[in-house]
Amino acid sequence: MFFRRLIVAALFCGSLPSMAFAQSDTEPPGNLIVELNAIQDVSGSCRLTFLVKNETEHSIDGAVFETVVFDAEGGVISLSLFDFRELPASRPRVRQFDLPNRACDTVGQALINGTNSCVVAGSESEICEKALTLSSRVDMELLG
Repeated sequence: MFFRRLIVAALFCGSLPSMAFAQSDTEPPGNLIVELNAIQDVSGSCRLTFLVKNETEHSIDGAVFETVVFDAEGGVISLSLFDFRELPASRPRVRQFDLPNRACDTVGQALINGTNSCVVAGSESEICEKALTLSSRVDMELLG
């Protein structure tokens, strides 16, 4: 009886490293942080400035997000594709987008409605959707 328990314990201990590797394969990627960092009225347009930090450990060749902008009352102003271009791993990037013929005080919220395209190592990837974390440093809310 003792011998059987010893064998079972040895088999169990031998399987622990493989279980640890299996768990690490399913760990979620690091975050892709998109922060609405500033808004500014520029030449009759509202300029949205985003700070993006790619902490996924994968350089993103191109990221395009479908973005919906709402007015102060919650009505949809526009639905646009914001092309954040390349986002290298572990390097912050600033991207700006103008909302033409719109003052910033008339804009209430922005919604990242989904990922239109996310290219990693030359192929479409789900990492932009799965790792996306949103925040806003200004009064305008960034939803996702």
